[in-house]
Amino acid sequence: MDMTDKTALVTGANKSIGYETARRLGEAGYRIWLGSRDRDRGEAAAAELRQKGLDVRILEIDVASDASVKAAALRVSEEDGRLDVLVNNAGVLGGPILAPSEEPVDVIKDVYEVNVFGPIRTTQAFLPLLKAAPRANVVMVSSGLGSLGGLTDPANEFYAINILGYNSSKTALNAATVAFSKEFAAAGIKVNSADPGYTATDFNGHSGYRTVGQAAEIIVRLATLDENGPTGGYFYDEGPLPW
Repeated sequence: MDMTDKTALVTGANKSIGYETARRLGEAGYRIWLGSRDRDRGEAAAAELRQKGLDVRILEIDVASDASVKAAALRVSEEDGRLDVLVNNAGVLGGPILAPSEEPVDVIKDVYEVNVFGPIRTTQAFLPLLKAAPRANVVMVSSGLGSLGGLTDPANEFYAINILGYNSSKTALNAATVAFSKEFAAAGIKVNSADPGYTATDFNGHSGYRTVGQAAEIIVRLATLDENGPTGGYFYDEGPLPW
């Protein structure tokens, strides 16, 4: 199959790491579904990428909504009939950073709805389309803050960042990666978690020290794995991370 026949969906792709990931995959020859909860922002981002000569279509999708995700999957099914790459990128930090004992449960629930249940419901909804592809890749955009090994190591640079809702949501997302990778292996679908690193985005008030280009590197690498690539892993651009 020619690379130009392949399609990729990136959720939360109207800006930052998602946008850069969509751009990179588009330049690699994929037809891009640019997932965005806000249609107008998605259209503006898609228009920018089309001006660069890329084949990009906006896909309105709110990963926290069953109805929205099902409608998005139906549209991709009707227009393409399959999906070669799914990048579950959409995520939220939650409210103000508080001590774990003070973080409201309602806030934590909202974080899990997007960061954990969002990728789960999206992967489940698009599974028939992933199976319809000759060989598909699913990338869960996780975080180094989801690494229990890292967060319990005093020498780790993120050891002091103790955010109950966000951190644990990424740990749970990693567990979903493992579960899906086991089930999907027989269908030739690879599922991996990617840590883009501490990247300067709106997410953190542009306090990160990595660029979106650096952040997208591992995501794109995992999204374009061939049949010899790993599955059920957790990776930074320099290699595997401890769970």
